[in-house]
Amino acid sequence: MANRLANEKSPYLLQHARNPVDWHPWSDEAFTTAAREDKPIFLSIGYSTCHWCHVMERESFEDEEIAKLLNQTFVCIKVDREERPDIDNIYMTVCSMMTGSGGWPLTVIMTPDKKPFFAGTYFAKHTQYGRIGMLDMIPRLHDIWHNRRDEVLESTDRILEILQQQNDFTPGRELDREILHRAFNELSNRYDSIHGGFSKAPKFPTPHNITFLLRYWKMTGNDHALAMVEHTLTAMRQGGIFDQIGFGFHRYATDEKWLLPHFEKMLYDQALLAIAYLEAYQVTGNSFFKQTAEEIFTYVLRDMTAPAGGFFSAEDADSEGIEGKFYVWSLKDLLEVLPPDEVAFLQDLYSIKSEGNYHDEATGTLTGANIFHLNQTHTVAAADSPQKLKDFAQKHENIRTRLFDIREVRIHPHKDDKILTDWNGLMIGALAQGARILENKTYLEAAEKGAHFILSRMRNNDRLMHRYRDGEAAVDGMVCDYAYVVWGLLELYAANFDPQILGAAILLN
Repeated sequence: MANRLANEKSPYLLQHARNPVDWHPWSDEAFTTAAREDKPIFLSIGYSTCHWCHVMERESFEDEEIAKLLNQTFVCIKVDREERPDIDNIYMTVCSMMTGSGGWPLTVIMTPDKKPFFAGTYFAKHTQYGRIGMLDMIPRLHDIWHNRRDEVLESTDRILEILQQQNDFTPGRELDREILHRAFNELSNRYDSIHGGFSKAPKFPTPHNITFLLRYWKMTGNDHALAMVEHTLTAMRQGGIFDQIGFGFHRYATDEKWLLPHFEKMLYDQALLAIAYLEAYQVTGNSFFKQTAEEIFTYVLRDMTAPAGGFFSAEDADSEGIEGKFYVWSLKDLLEVLPPDEVAFLQDLYSIKSEGNYHDEATGTLTGANIFHLNQTHTVAAADSPQKLKDFAQKHENIRTRLFDIREVRIHPHKDDKILTDWNGLMIGALAQGARILENKTYLEAAEKGAHFILSRMRNNDRLMHRYRDGEAAVDGMVCDYAYVVWGLLELYAANFDPQILGAAILLN
C-alpha cells in the first residue's frame, strides 16, 4: 500500500512511496499532525542516487518492525535534498554543528515547530561497532521526548542560538592579492604530489580549485600552480573515477589514487569538470584535456539530455542492488567477448587482473572485478612515432566502442530524470564555453536548446522555478537558480551573440 509520497514528483520520494513507514512530504499538514498528536518529527533527507540512502531504506524503512516503531513514535517526513536544497542546507548545518560531520542520508529529530534536538546521518537497524542502531535509538528518543521534555526544549534553544550566531556575518575586507596568495599556499600545502588532488581519501575532483589555480598562474606566472593543475587533471582522467568505457566522471574516489570511485554520476560535476578541462586546454594546448572535455560532453548529450533539451540530474551508483555492478569487468567477462590479443592489450593498458585490481572497501579482499584505469597516457603507451600513436588510438577506440555496446545491454543504474534549474544553468554555460573554445556547433545547439527549455518551461511570471519533472515545474527558484542560469546565459551570449539571450539574462538578474 502506498503512502503519501505516491503523489509526489521527486524520484527520491517516489522510491519511498511503498515503504511501510507513514511518510509525509515536507508540508504544513505534517507539522500540524505532529503538534496535534504531540509527536516529534523524524526528518530524513537524501536523494535518489545516494548509495547509503538505499542501504538505510533496505535495512530500516522497508522493515516492518522499524516502520512500526517510527510510526508510533514520530511523524515522519521525507525530503529530496536536490529538490529542496534550502531545507537540506539548514539541517545539514545543524548536523555538522552537533556531530562534527554530515552527509546523506541525513537524519534529524525535531519538535513540531521545527526545532532540532538530535541529528546524524546513516543509522543501521542494529547497534554495531559502537554506533547506535534504529532499534535502540527510537525507544530512547521516545523516552527523552516524553520524560525529559524540559531538557529537549533547552537543547533546541541553545542550538537555535548558535545557528543564529553563525548567520550573523560581519563584512570581510576587500579581496586582495594577499588573500589569493594565502589560498594558493593552502592548496600547495594540501597538494598530493604523488597522485594529484588536494586531499587524502576520499578524494573529490574539486574543479573550483583547478579553475582558481589556472587564474592564479595567469596572474603570477607561478609554474607550480600550473603543474598542480596538469598533474591533477591527468591523474583524474586516467583514474577509475573517470568512466573509461562510457565517459563522464563519477562523484569521488574512495582512495587516494583515484582508482575506486563512488560510482554515481552528477550533472553538476560534469559541467564544472568540463569547464576545468576546457580552460586547461586553453592554457596548455594539451589535446588530452580537450579530448576529456569532449568525452564529458559526449556522455551528457548521450545519456543526460531530455528530448526537449533540459539536462537530467544524476545516475545511481547501484544497479541490481550492487554498487558499481554496471561498470566493472572480470577477466572472464572480457575473454567471453574479445579475442585473447585484445584482452592482453586491455590488461596492459588498464591493469586488468584475474584476481581483480581493487580491494573491497569493507573487507580489504580482492573481488575478481576490475575497474578500468589507465596506466599511462596513450602517447607513452604508443611509444615513438605519430603513426604508432594513431594505430594505437584507433585500436583502443575500436575495442572501447565494442565494450560500450556490450555494456549497454546490462541493467543500467537508475537515472534521476528531474531537471534542476541551477544545475542546468551550469551545463548550459559549460556547453557554451565548449562551443566557443572548440568551435563546435553541436555544443552550441545543445546549450541553446537547454536555455530554451529553462526559459520556456521553468519560468512563472518571469520568476524561475527550481524543479521540473513529468510536465510539472515546481518549487520557487532560489538564489543559486538565478545565479547559475544568468551565468549560463551570459556564456551562451558570448558564444552566439543572440540579443534575446542577453535580454533574458538581464531580466533574471
